[in-house]
Amino acid sequence: MTDSLVLRSDRGKIATLTLNRPEARNALSKAVMTALTREIEAIAAAPEAIKVIVLAANGPVFSSGHDLKELRAEAKATKEIFDICSAMMLAMIRAPQPIIARVHAMATAAGCQLVATADLAVASDNATFATPGVNIGLFCSTPMVALSRNVGRKKAMEMLLTGRPVSAREAEAMGLVNIVTAPEKLDETIDGLADLIASKSGRILAIGKRAFYEQIELGLADSYTYASAVMAKNMLEPDASEGLDAFLGKRKPVWANG
Repeated sequence: MTDSLVLRSDRGKIATLTLNRPEARNALSKAVMTALTREIEAIAAAPEAIKVIVLAANGPVFSSGHDLKELRAEAKATKEIFDICSAMMLAMIRAPQPIIARVHAMATAAGCQLVATADLAVASDNATFATPGVNIGLFCSTPMVALSRNVGRKKAMEMLLTGRPVSAREAEAMGLVNIVTAPEKLDETIDGLADLIASKSGRILAIGKRAFYEQIELGLADSYTYASAVMAKNMLEPDASEGLDAFLGKRKPVWANG
């Protein structure tokens, strides 16, 4: 049962993880979050096999956020539920592979948090985004962590304080979404972006993703110190030598892991 909550399909070095609880609007129950975390960690453990992860969902909603019925039934154990959610988000950040959210429809609360946590997001132009916890007396404090690291403070606060949904185009303007496209072109757009990223060195993508999240939490001077050390170490990587030689030789690079 648990395994069917998150489906995996691979295309070359691109893995798609699909939330598969459409009857519950892909609500993030403990079982769903545990299954998604397990899949991400399994892919992260074998970076030579997969270069890009696409996070998708079945049904009419991308994700409505936490399973409110489960939260209500387990009111005395909600800290555990939120800890499981936080572990899932951290697994997304720590995975060496870039993660692209494929948002075909509404993403609210922790579902919006999933989109904000993903490294990139592509949305259908009929998708909407919201952090509506304030409407039911449960402020979206954990979604706030990812949201506030993606969009400007005032826009983040507007979403959190009002709970109102924003359109895909507005989400794009805010920086929550990279690309907005017509529903019929969503898969084509996702495939093109994933293929472009997968054409790079997986080892270098992993170095870059980790460095991005490490430096962004530091002060400016410390960020430069850290990034300089990362780049110097990166220069010693075989794929860096191959990339430079290929560029200077005007040929296509051949990466160590394909």
